[in-house]
Amino acid sequence: MTHQNPGIEELQEQERRLVFDRFTHDDAWALGTLLVELARERRAPVAVDIHRAGQQLFHAALPGSTPDNDAWIARKRRVVERYGCASYLVGARFRAKGTTFEESSRLDPDTYAAHGGSFPITVRDVGVIGAVTVSGLPQVEDHRLVVEALERFLAR
Repeated sequence: MTHQNPGIEELQEQERRLVFDRFTHDDAWALGTLLVELARERRAPVAVDIHRAGQQLFHAALPGSTPDNDAWIARKRRVVERYGCASYLVGARFRAKGTTFEESSRLDPDTYAAHGGSFPITVRDVGVIGAVTVSGLPQVEDHRLVVEALERFLAR
């Protein structure tokens, strides 16, 4: 596993690749459960959340996570819902322009956080219908955990 932070090209490639043919309640349960299993293996103190069309379909809080993780989940998820792409990618695009999301987005940082860990649930020929979000690790690790779970889930 590379320890260099993913660049914009790599992040965009992940989004092009990690697309669903459909996304049901059962898929949310299976993906959420997979994320929890991966997090438990690593003893990661995270909370996991899956939203689709404004409805929470999955939520789990692992040992070591806190209510603050839920607040971060909501803020990162809102970035995905507003921009239609991963929260980490949104932050990276601002950094690439020599600024930050907080300085330049004109959005309330108490409501939106362009920190890694929320990834769009994209359905082929439909678009972004929701988000899968992890909070509790450094932002790039939150992002990597979600990507790894999506890769495994979609390879099934």
